[in-house]
Amino acid sequence: MKNRVAALVMAALLALYIVLVGQRAVMFVMTGVPIGIAMGLFLMLLPIVGVWALTRELMFGFRTQKLVEQLEREGELPVDDLPKKASGRPLREAADDEFEQYREAVEQNEQSWRDWFRLGLAYDASGDRRRARAALRTAIRLERTAAS
Repeated sequence: MKNRVAALVMAALLALYIVLVGQRAVMFVMTGVPIGIAMGLFLMLLPIVGVWALTRELMFGFRTQKLVEQLEREGELPVDDLPKKASGRPLREAADDEFEQYREAVEQNEQSWRDWFRLGLAYDASGDRRRARAALRTAIRLERTAAS
């Protein structure tokens, strides 16, 4: 829940930034000065990229949450019983030890979104966020393919 609140706060701040940059862009364009127009047009690209990035991240969050809820309903969500640091993050050594079972499950069944999702959670527990997100994206893609 804490992560969801943090994501929504960041999304709201990004939305505010997009609005403020968009206003400045329009003001530059309305000056009528060629350099002002050029700067304004360039600044208009920033809110567009910001909206795209915000939408992509929010959709990723919604889709992963949907898969978490489905695994939870099915009783297949891994139990988070790893020893933790004071910060709440799992001890990397313990997470690395548990990681192998999830990697092997994916190797045995590369079309299972459930196995990919659990692998993503294992990557996250091991501290490898880049691979965690890639595995979760694969899980989302496989689940969407299976659903259609």
